[in-house]
Amino acid sequence: MKTDSKVLDWSRDLERALIADWSDVVLCYGHFDAIHPGHLRYFQFAREHGARLVVAVEGDDQQAIKGSGRSRFPASERARAVAALYLVDYVVVVTPDVLIELIEATNFTALVLGREFEDEEGGQLLEVINFARQKGISVLFTAGEAHYATVAFFDKPQRELEVTRWREFQAVLRTRGIQLPLLMSRLVKSDRRKILVVGDTIVDRYVACDPVGLSSESPTIVVKELQSRDFVGGAAIVAAHIASLGTKCDLISVVGEDVRAEFLREQMSLNNVTAHLLSDDSRPTTFKIRYMIENQKLFRVSSLKDHRLAKDIESNVIDRIKGSTGELSAIVVSDFVYGVITPRILSAITEISKEFRIPLFGDLQCSSQIGNVGKFKEFDLLFPTEREARVALNNQDAGVEEIAKTLMKDTHVPRLIMKLGGDGLITYDSTSGGESLDRQHFPALSVNPIDVAGAGDALLATIAVGISKGLSLTEATAVGCCGAALAVETVGNIPVRLENVVEFSQLRGNP
Repeated sequence: MKTDSKVLDWSRDLERALIADWSDVVLCYGHFDAIHPGHLRYFQFAREHGARLVVAVEGDDQQAIKGSGRSRFPASERARAVAALYLVDYVVVVTPDVLIELIEATNFTALVLGREFEDEEGGQLLEVINFARQKGISVLFTAGEAHYATVAFFDKPQRELEVTRWREFQAVLRTRGIQLPLLMSRLVKSDRRKILVVGDTIVDRYVACDPVGLSSESPTIVVKELQSRDFVGGAAIVAAHIASLGTKCDLISVVGEDVRAEFLREQMSLNNVTAHLLSDDSRPTTFKIRYMIENQKLFRVSSLKDHRLAKDIESNVIDRIKGSTGELSAIVVSDFVYGVITPRILSAITEISKEFRIPLFGDLQCSSQIGNVGKFKEFDLLFPTEREARVALNNQDAGVEEIAKTLMKDTHVPRLIMKLGGDGLITYDSTSGGESLDRQHFPALSVNPIDVAGAGDALLATIAVGISKGLSLTEATAVGCCGAALAVETVGNIPVRLENVVEFSQLRGNP
């Protein structure tokens, strides 16, 4: 069914009669100013409780529900955006009083509302909830099921899914008035200022193996090593990305007194990064080995010590940071929770950022270790995954929107990028003025990535470079999506070069 034919005008008696004849229909209600994966989870839950799904979209004369502020789009456009979703059968624009009329005229099975309405204490929506219950309609509250991997491949073949995502990306560019060639021309301009990266440095070894079989002595997988290659990782690859994107970069980190530290120094020099790698003989340089058959990882072995730094090394790190403040356009904290970003160092970075008015970006990665992104207070921009955000808030029930807003409030952070894995990401920006929180969903441009391990680092680096060159958050994120898509097309961390991002955007990213 075409999108326009799914948007109903409640004033037409014919369509009202059509709805009245339906059975096993579920009703949802909301503002839906910017559709994102959290809404899809909500609609998926609702669809499981009936054969058809009708979505009531809040009208223009209503204040955006639950403090979302003013709308970016009129009700007609919001309704068409909802109607474009395959999960939705029909959409109608209503006010709460009309919502009661709609419920009275239609034999709905259930009314499904967002979790934020569960504690509604007054107002017209409470009247709607009570009226629905009086009619025997089941009233359910949900944020949708939280998950950390995409299931989109069940709906479409890979090629079709890739085309769909690029169309979604191009639609975002059109809506936001973004022209990638113009952004790229701004990125290639030289700048005397530099970006400082502080965090844990890692050496990643990839071991290509040939499968031999299963041991006859025990249920053990047997492989034969074919070839191995080492790559820089952690804060080091973030710095290498930044330098390869044409921006001067300094790196401050702590390594062991071993051959891997020497490897890092050599690689940083080759990538034009000014590296201050302080030695700590109480810990080896963090080293991870991934065993692979073709592009499939079998398992990973990590060699590391993650105890806190000694006081004298902490002081040396802080002194290095203070000595790098001249001509900085941004400070990036890349924390893998391996001990470099101590509370004392984090406090010093925050104070330096405020004193010199240097934008501060933070990314905490704790896929296999324990960390809390909530410790990044008063940063200018955070990059949590949904899992990291939920862990920080100890909240598995709220919707993505509520999680993002709560984390921003708790950390006093004005801008946030919520990473959703294969479902892309959502930008949240409260710096644009007015009451509204500007949000935008970007799809993941790579459908079948070869190696997802470096996507977040490339995204962080590209957005940091973009914002340091004067791009807005949404503009920098558009470029960042291209950088991240490039990063996952190869095995291991290969610095993303600016010319490759430009070429990628020219070939595939223009509307």
